Amino acid sequence: MMCGGCSPSQPATPEIQAIADKVKPQLEEQANRKYSLFKAVEFTSQLVAGTNYFIKVQVDNDDFVHLRVFESLPHENKPLALHSYQTDKSKGDKLTYF
Repeated sequence: MMCGGCSPSQPATPEIQAIADKVKPQLEEQANRKYSLFKAVEFTSQLVAGTNYFIKVQVDNDDFVHLRVFESLPHENKPLALHSYQTDKSKGDKLTYF
Protein backbone atom coordinates (compact mmCIF):
# COMPACT_ATOMS: atom_id res chain seq x y z
CA MET A 1 0.00 0.00 0.00
CA MET A 2 1.23 3.48 -0.88
CA CYS A 3 1.71 5.82 2.07
CA GLY A 4 -1.14 8.33 2.15
CA GLY A 5 -3.36 6.50 -0.34
CA CYS A 6 -6.35 4.35 0.59
CA SER A 7 -6.31 0.64 -0.17
CA PRO A 8 -9.05 -0.86 -2.34
CA SER A 9 -12.23 -1.74 -0.45
CA GLN A 10 -12.37 -5.35 0.70
CA PRO A 11 -14.53 -7.63 2.86
CA ALA A 12 -14.07 -7.21 6.60
CA THR A 13 -11.83 -9.69 8.38
CA PRO A 14 -11.98 -10.91 12.00
CA GLU A 15 -9.22 -8.36 12.77
CA ILE A 16 -11.36 -5.52 11.38
CA GLN A 17 -14.39 -6.76 13.38
CA ALA A 18 -12.21 -6.66 16.51
CA ILE A 19 -11.20 -3.06 15.72
CA ALA A 20 -14.86 -2.09 15.21
CA ASP A 21 -15.82 -3.81 18.48
CA LYS A 22 -13.15 -1.87 20.37
CA VAL A 23 -14.46 1.52 19.21
CA LYS A 24 -18.17 0.60 19.50
CA PRO A 25 -18.47 2.20 22.99
CA GLN A 26 -16.95 5.43 21.61
CA LEU A 27 -19.50 5.48 18.77
CA GLU A 28 -22.41 4.73 21.09
CA GLU A 29 -21.38 7.59 23.37
CA GLN A 30 -20.85 10.08 20.54
CA ALA A 31 -24.01 9.08 18.63
CA ASN A 32 -26.03 8.73 21.85
CA ARG A 33 -27.37 5.40 20.61
CA LYS A 34 -26.91 1.71 21.49
CA TYR A 35 -26.33 -0.83 18.73
CA SER A 36 -27.37 -4.46 19.28
CA LEU A 37 -26.16 -5.44 15.80
CA PHE A 38 -22.61 -4.31 15.00
CA LYS A 39 -21.19 -6.29 12.09
CA ALA A 40 -18.21 -5.02 10.10
CA VAL A 41 -18.84 -5.86 6.45
CA GLU A 42 -16.25 -3.91 4.45
CA PHE A 43 -13.14 -1.81 5.00
CA THR A 44 -10.36 0.18 3.44
CA SER A 45 -7.23 1.50 5.10
CA GLN A 46 -4.82 4.39 4.75
CA LEU A 47 -1.22 4.30 5.91
CA VAL A 48 -0.25 7.59 7.56
CA ALA A 49 1.76 8.03 10.79
CA GLY A 50 -0.24 5.01 11.90
CA THR A 51 -3.26 3.57 10.08
CA ASN A 52 -6.69 5.00 9.34
CA TYR A 53 -9.34 2.31 8.95
CA PHE A 54 -12.58 3.17 7.16
CA ILE A 55 -15.07 0.50 8.18
CA LYS A 56 -18.66 -0.07 7.01
CA VAL A 57 -20.65 -1.56 9.90
CA GLN A 58 -24.16 -3.00 9.68
CA VAL A 59 -26.21 -1.80 12.66
CA ASP A 60 -29.70 -2.89 11.50
CA ASN A 61 -31.24 -4.75 8.56
CA ASP A 62 -30.79 -1.88 6.09
CA ASP A 63 -28.88 0.58 8.27
CA PHE A 64 -25.12 1.04 8.18
CA VAL A 65 -22.57 3.41 9.70
CA HIS A 66 -19.15 4.30 8.35
CA LEU A 67 -16.36 4.57 10.91
CA ARG A 68 -12.95 6.22 10.64
CA VAL A 69 -10.69 4.61 13.22
CA PHE A 70 -7.08 5.60 13.86
CA GLU A 71 -4.52 3.05 15.03
CA SER A 72 -1.28 4.70 16.14
CA LEU A 73 2.15 3.24 15.52
CA PRO A 74 3.00 0.34 17.88
CA HIS A 75 5.76 2.20 19.75
CA GLU A 76 3.29 4.96 20.70
CA ASN A 77 1.21 2.46 22.69
CA LYS A 78 -2.05 4.43 22.30
CA PRO A 79 -5.56 2.95 22.18
CA LEU A 80 -7.65 2.84 19.00
CA ALA A 81 -9.52 6.09 18.45
CA LEU A 82 -12.79 6.72 16.65
CA HIS A 83 -11.92 9.88 14.70
CA SER A 84 -15.19 10.28 12.81
CA TYR A 85 -18.34 8.48 11.76
CA GLN A 86 -21.22 8.79 9.32
CA THR A 87 -24.70 7.48 10.05
CA ASP A 88 -27.74 6.75 7.85
CA LYS A 89 -25.68 4.83 5.30
CA SER A 90 -26.97 1.99 3.14
CA LYS A 91 -25.34 -1.24 1.99
CA GLY A 92 -24.71 0.27 -1.43
CA ASP A 93 -23.01 3.46 -0.18
CA LYS A 94 -19.38 3.51 -1.23
CA LEU A 95 -16.81 3.56 1.54
CA THR A 96 -14.66 6.65 0.93
CA TYR A 97 -12.31 8.93 2.83
CA PHE A 98 -14.09 11.31 5.20
